[in-house]
Amino acid sequence: MVKRVLKDYLLITVGGVLSALGIYFFMIPSHIAVGTGTSLAMILSEVIPLPLSLISLLLNILLLLIGFLLIGPEFGAKTVYVSVLIPVVLGLMELLLPNLQSLTGDALTDLVCYVIVLGAAMALLFSRNASSGGLDIVAKIISKYTNMKLGSAVALAGVLVVLSSILVYDVKTVILGLLGTYFSGIAVDHFIFGLGIKRKVCVLSARHEEIVDFILHDLHSGASLYEVTGAYDGTRRTEIVTLVDKHEYRRLMEYIKEKDPKALVTVYSINELRYQPKVIPAEKKTK
Repeated sequence: MVKRVLKDYLLITVGGVLSALGIYFFMIPSHIAVGTGTSLAMILSEVIPLPLSLISLLLNILLLLIGFLLIGPEFGAKTVYVSVLIPVVLGLMELLLPNLQSLTGDALTDLVCYVIVLGAAMALLFSRNASSGGLDIVAKIISKYTNMKLGSAVALAGVLVVLSSILVYDVKTVILGLLGTYFSGIAVDHFIFGLGIKRKVCVLSARHEEIVDFILHDLHSGASLYEVTGAYDGTRRTEIVTLVDKHEYRRLMEYIKEKDPKALVTVYSINELRYQPKVIPAEKKTK
């Protein structure tokens, strides 16, 4: 139990630090107001004479308090931890590297770099059931009091923050912020689902025994066999069903193409696998 908690907070810390570094090195120098809580703090720092890190910390604390009052204790210790961690790391960077200029010298390149870093950071946080707080809290409040879907509320809160940047930045920066908000969502999905995606491959082939042997002994994967009957002529054939990763999928398709070019292959993308534990009845446990 303790080991799992330590692992969770280690990965959460890495995700929070990575997020803060992406913000400090790419978002802040180019004034890219992507739809996040830190972006709102960055906008406020243009009119409030306080360090961005302090504004971000105060804003996160305020949003957490509002969230507890209006929604209840739905925000766990992990979200509170990240809400404090990111401003602290930003404050440390302000001390070590004050007045940092753009590393690339180009706002669009900074945006691309930020989206990639943010995607990896948020994937780490989400994998441990944590979030960065900030606008996630605003989105939950909007969702509760308007019956709006949470995903739509998150998008709305982000867009409102980006649009508010027109008060302190130019139109080009606002457009970059809108693009960044959109592509950030795509990047997060890619890092969460794309890297660990599995493929369910179903194969109908006259040489099914050789294909099964390849799956078991070359790919070292598993397979299931099903007897299927053709509706038109009643022909019975054996269908192979297997789950493979990207690398195994490529090797499997090459093998099938070589052994049986006429094989019928259907492929499905699997984003999540769940294994239901076997439940033992109480009366059997006592025997």
